Amino acid sequence: MSERRTVFFVSDGTGITAQMLGHSLLTQFEGVEFNQVTLPFVDSAEKAEECLARIKGEGGNGGKPIVFSTLVNNDVRAVVRRADALFIDFFESFIDPLEAGLGVKSSHTIGRSHSAMDKKEYQQRIEAINFAMAHDDGASHRELGMADVILIGVSRSGKTPTSLYLAMQFGVKAANYPLIPEDFHRMKLPEALRGDKTRLYGLTIAPERLHEIRKERRPGSRYADLDNCRFEVQAAEDLMRRDGVRSINSTSKSIEEIATTILRELHIKRQIY
Repeated sequence: MSERRTVFFVSDGTGITAQMLGHSLLTQFEGVEFNQVTLPFVDSAEKAEECLARIKGEGGNGGKPIVFSTLVNNDVRAVVRRADALFIDFFESFIDPLEAGLGVKSSHTIGRSHSAMDKKEYQQRIEAINFAMAHDDGASHRELGMADVILIGVSRSGKTPTSLYLAMQFGVKAANYPLIPEDFHRMKLPEALRGDKTRLYGLTIAPERLHEIRKERRPGSRYADLDNCRFEVQAAEDLMRRDGVRSINSTSKSIEEIATTILRELHIKRQIY
């Protein structure tokens, strides 16, 4: 039986930074089962006391709780530190060496990493999200020329989640367009995509995995049939290869890996929010 530990991601903001950094570390420990709890917006002594009580409540359940913290305020941090837990403070770990290296004191401002304070960059991200939603699954050809990347591939190959991740995480305007049987019979890309192939990027997938995904959506249909999945995947790969469209197999890759590969290969500048 694997060891089970409760992990708290504690932040005075959204908790996204603590989650991302903490999760990256936890993935290195395969023999432990982690119950992960996020406690965001802990920005006052009162909320810190509530947080402390929550952590203490886990004290008798398995091993000592683990706390990943990005708390900025020293007084708030001191309250949470009273818990009998393994306390990993990202703020202290990184800010102190940076202050020493830069010779400048940090502002200790709460919520700076995920805020709308930089209105220009925040607006860029919102516009990218709206663009991705408006151009999902070939819904619109309008302003397609404004896209930083246009993802193509068969239905359910991962185009929509990748487009939204690129928009939300990096402010990239990503459209996505499905390749359908009519395209395979003509062996030509849809007319709307023939203008600038340099912005096209293909997603492919193992037919067996595509079959599993599709049968959950439309069980017993021609759409989900394994032989049809094999035909569509092969035809899509042939079409992309013929037109020189770079592609990646999404079967065993995370959205983060897919997005990073696309940004690197298309030389798209990544904004960090």
